[in-house]
Amino acid sequence: MNFTRWSARLPGTQRRAAARTDRGSVPAARAESGPQPWPDDTAEPPVLDDLSVREVLGQLPALVALLHGPEHRIAYVNDAYAAAFGHRPLGAPAAKALPELDELGLLPLMDQVLRSGKPRTVKSRKTRAAGSYTVTCTPVEIPGHAEGGVLVFAADVTDHAEAAERLRTSERRHRETAVTLQRSLLPQELEQPDDLRVAATYQPGGTDAAVGGDWYDVITLGAGRTALVIGDVMGRGVRAAAVMGQLRTAVRAYARLDLPPHEVLQLLDGLAAEIDASQIATCVYAVHDPNEGRLVYASAGHLPVLVRHEDGTVHRAEDPTGPPLGTGGWLHTSGTIALPPGATAVLYTDGLVERRREDIDEGVAALERALSGAVGTPQVVCDRLLRSLGVTAEHDDDVAVLVCQHPARTGPAAELFHNAALDLLGGIEAAPRARAFASGVLASWRFPVELRDLGVLAASELVANSLQHGTPPMRLRLRRTDRRLIIEVTDGDDHLPRRRRAEPGDEAGRGISIVATIASSWGSRRTPGGGKAVWCEFALPG
Repeated sequence: MNFTRWSARLPGTQRRAAARTDRGSVPAARAESGPQPWPDDTAEPPVLDDLSVREVLGQLPALVALLHGPEHRIAYVNDAYAAAFGHRPLGAPAAKALPELDELGLLPLMDQVLRSGKPRTVKSRKTRAAGSYTVTCTPVEIPGHAEGGVLVFAADVTDHAEAAERLRTSERRHRETAVTLQRSLLPQELEQPDDLRVAATYQPGGTDAAVGGDWYDVITLGAGRTALVIGDVMGRGVRAAAVMGQLRTAVRAYARLDLPPHEVLQLLDGLAAEIDASQIATCVYAVHDPNEGRLVYASAGHLPVLVRHEDGTVHRAEDPTGPPLGTGGWLHTSGTIALPPGATAVLYTDGLVERRREDIDEGVAALERALSGAVGTPQVVCDRLLRSLGVTAEHDDDVAVLVCQHPARTGPAAELFHNAALDLLGGIEAAPRARAFASGVLASWRFPVELRDLGVLAASELVANSLQHGTPPMRLRLRRTDRRLIIEVTDGDDHLPRRRRAEPGDEAGRGISIVATIASSWGSRRTPGGGKAVWCEFALPG
């Protein structure tokens, strides 16, 4: 085949380059590209008559092959192509003689090039033995062959492809490390309170997304109260996961102090600034008290808690919401939202509702609609919300969802949960009244004699402590769940008792020690309005 003849039919810049290279005459070059001034008007341009297109293509480091006809028969391969894949017989169809083209997925591509007359390029295609190539297939017109041909130009990008693969492997390992750290820092098993049913889901972002610092927790506080926590560290990778782990540990420590939600966030705010002021975090800390049927919560820049009632209506916890953790200079406050029996509360991170080119309020509204129709166990609700909001394994952000339900108990299940309370006015008759009340209530709940006696003793000691160190109003509350007996005394003084060792000659100071000895656990906390609550728990047999 005459390479001078077919090169004249190359489209665009390839045709002009071949013309300049192969023809070599001044008039031809100027006729093709217009007048070109030479550095010296009297000088003649270089004579290239002795340099053919075959020689030019043969010396290229890139791989070049020319194929013609619908079967893509071989018209030419240059030396670089032969060195990479071996010499191939001219005239043979590519499907049989050039298997590497099939490996690179070029046979269908060449069919498209012949049909459309437009060049096509594929990047970094890999062969089994000869490395990776970026290949351009260009249509050419071959004189004497009406069907035309395809010029295949392949550049070896093996080093680049291997470097990119090493980078991807490194990023994948880094992400796997972050995911492993993230999951290890989240609760391996959620605490299950007596009065709530809870479930949580964590979904890391897709393989192209760096792991964030989403986290959640459930903390039993004693006396039947439960803390629900969810947060998000604004960062990516191992560092964000490590900061998340420190914040989660700190929350559990602060929760043991049984502080109001806003005070927990106030402490957490200072700690977040000390850990890393450049990584801001958001958080919601909420406390459920079964005696009150509500959530008391505080929010540091986080999305609102949603509560679905039995009738399907969804309520959004609005203000107060403070700035994110770590910003400092802000006094957080607590708010409340009702969580009656039969209601479901949902705490979540922004990955569930935030979408590109969409206002986040629209995402929260979509979550409200999804929650209104979500029924079933907490885990079922978690799964349904993820599906409804389109969260898949390829989602581009981390997602954490915490669902808790305050079940409406009826029938035999309701018989395991009881409440009884007695207001005490003080005076010498308060202690005998408390003992008689506790004895009658515990007997009606059919507790064993031994447990009933211990409960009466604990109630008597807590009331006596309140009479001596507290102020009215006072109240004794007894609560039974399916797993424990809770005894709590509240009064109007905010001085918290502490356990101390009483000397043999002391006439007082033994009450709290007695309670701590006979009960499974005990504790105290300040209550809104300037009072306190002192409580103890007994684990039920069986």
